Amino acid sequence: MGNMNIQQERRANPYPWTWEIPTAVALMVVLIMTLALHAARAIANVLAGAGWRFPAREELFTSLPGLLGGDAGAGLIGPSGRYASADALWVWIVLTEVVVLVVVGLVLRWGLAQRGPGRVQGMATAAESEQLLGISRLRRNAAIIRPDLHSKKGTR
Repeated sequence: MGNMNIQQERRANPYPWTWEIPTAVALMVVLIMTLALHAARAIANVLAGAGWRFPAREELFTSLPGLLGGDAGAGLIGPSGRYASADALWVWIVLTEVVVLVVVGLVLRWGLAQRGPGRVQGMATAAESEQLLGISRLRRNAAIIRPDLHSKKGTR
């Protein structure tokens, strides 16, 4: 943990980590979770024979209480078909939300490793390290490093 603090202290941070970025990320996660709820309802309704339908944009958030209450037709406009049962709806909501949470968590972890405040800067890639410090460079420059052992003249 001490090395991490040294790394963070010795680099300049032109834009401080303030509330705007985490708030934007939180709002994006809420929007993605809301869309996943509607996708889960659409999947449940397709399997029940009601067709693949999403609510109108105006109903995106206002239909959530009915949807979370088990009504698979909440906010849908058009002819009411045979909507999915509350149990089937909940199964698809749980499955879809778990998948979305895992994907969002992995994306957030990757994003923080790439651009977050705790990222490590200035580290060489494995290919760059091999090019500068690896065995191939040592063999290529053996005559310079140990001219007594690897002279091109063939003499020792």
